[in-house]
Amino acid sequence: MHAEPPTPSNGEGPDNSSWSTEKPLRSDEIQPSARPPSLPSPSKEYPPPAEALSSPPPYTVFTPAHRRLITLILVLTMLASPLTATIYLPLLPLLAAHFRVSLQSINLTLTLYIVFQALSPLLFATASDTLGRRPIYLITFSVYTLASLGLALNRGSYAGLLVLRALQSLGASAVLAIAYGVVADLCVPSERGAMQGPAMGAANLAVCVGPVVGGWVALASESYEWVFWGLVIYGGLVVVVVGFGLPETARNVVGNGEREATRWGMTWWSLILVWRRDRRGSPRYGESCASEEKKMADVCEQSPSSKQSFKIPNLLAAVRIIFWKDTALVLWMAGSPYAVWYCVQASIPPIYKDTYGFNDFQTGLSYLTGGFGTVIGGYANGKLMDWNYRVTARHSGHTVDRVSGDDLNHFPIERARARGSWHILGVKPKYRGNFWQYHALYALSRCGGSPAANG
Repeated sequence: MHAEPPTPSNGEGPDNSSWSTEKPLRSDEIQPSARPPSLPSPSKEYPPPAEALSSPPPYTVFTPAHRRLITLILVLTMLASPLTATIYLPLLPLLAAHFRVSLQSINLTLTLYIVFQALSPLLFATASDTLGRRPIYLITFSVYTLASLGLALNRGSYAGLLVLRALQSLGASAVLAIAYGVVADLCVPSERGAMQGPAMGAANLAVCVGPVVGGWVALASESYEWVFWGLVIYGGLVVVVVGFGLPETARNVVGNGEREATRWGMTWWSLILVWRRDRRGSPRYGESCASEEKKMADVCEQSPSSKQSFKIPNLLAAVRIIFWKDTALVLWMAGSPYAVWYCVQASIPPIYKDTYGFNDFQTGLSYLTGGFGTVIGGYANGKLMDWNYRVTARHSGHTVDRVSGDDLNHFPIERARARGSWHILGVKPKYRGNFWQYHALYALSRCGGSPAANG
C-alpha cells in the first residue's frame, strides 16, 4: 500500500513545510484533495486537436515566387522544340541547293525529325520520373547543343545532315513532356492550367519568331550556317540557366520539396555554396567533407528512387497504350491535326517562293498569323483547363482541395479535361477549308483574275 501524505493537525490543508523536507511523492500517490487548485490533474490528458493530426501535408513547399521563376525557366526550355522545327522551314530551298539534292530529299529530314520527335519522350520523359527532371534536362540539352554544333560545321554531307537533324530532334523534343511533368510536380490538379497556359503561350512565340529569324538570316547571309550557330548559342544558354536555376521537382526524388535532393538534383549554385562552406567553414576540412558525405548518403537512403538501379525504358510498354481504345481516340484527336499542320507548314516555303515569288524573309513573315493563333490558343488552353475543372467539380458535388490536391481516383478528371472538345473538333475542318480557300483566292489575284471573273 502507498504511504498516506502527512495531514496537518488543524485540518485546513497539507503542510507545505513537510513537502520541502520529506521525499517527493509520485503523482499517482497524491490525493486529489491535496493538490493545489491551480494545477491540473496529471492523469488528465489533453490530446492535440483532431485537425492537427489529420491535416495532410501541402502538395508542394515551393513558394509562389519560386514557382514563377521555374515557369520562366520552363518557357525558355519549351522554346526548343517549336523553334528548332520552324526556324528550319524557310531554309528548305536553300539546303536543297547547297547539298545538291532534290527538295523531296530535304523533306526527308523533316520526316526524320518527326520520327525522333515521337521517340524522344518515350526515352527521356519516362526516365525523368525516376531519375529526376534536372539530370534529364541537362542530358537532352547537351545532346541538342552538340547536334546543333555539328549542323553548323557540316559543309556538304547530306548523310551528316540526316543524322545530326535526328539527334537535334532527340534532344529538343522531350522538353515539352518533361515540362508538363514539372507542372504536375508543383501544381495541384485544379490549378495546373494557371502555370501551363502562360508557359505554353510564351513558348509558342517560337512558332512566330522561328520562321522570321530563319528567313531573315538566310536572306541576309545567303547561307544556313548562322541559323544553326544561333541554336548552339540558345542550347548553351539553356544548359547554364537550368544548371544554375532549376531545382529538382520530381516527386519520386524530392517528394513535395521537403526532402533534400542529391548531388544531381542540386543546382550548380548550391553546389558552389556547399564547396565554399566546406573550404572555409571548418578548420578540419576532412571532417567537414566526411560529414557532408554522410549527410548525402542518408538522403540517398531515404530517397525511394535512389534504391532503384537505372533501367533502360521499355519502349513496348509505352507503345502498347496506343491499342487501348480510349487512349487511341485521344491520340488520334491530338495527332491528326498536328500531322496536317506540319504538312501545311512544310509546303509553304516552296509554294510561296515558286508560285508567289516570295523571298526567304517574306516566307518567314507568312508564318506570323498562324503563330499568333498558337500563342493565344496556348494561353487560353490553360484558362479553360482550370475553368473546366471547377465546373466539373461543382456539378459532381466535389470540394476542390487547393492545398493538398484532390484524389483523382475519386474525381472525374477525364470528364474535366475533355469538356468542350466537341467545339474544338468542329472548328478544325472549317479552319482547314478556309486555309486552302485563302490560297486559291490569293493565286487568282496574282494571276490578274477574280473569283467572279473566273466563274
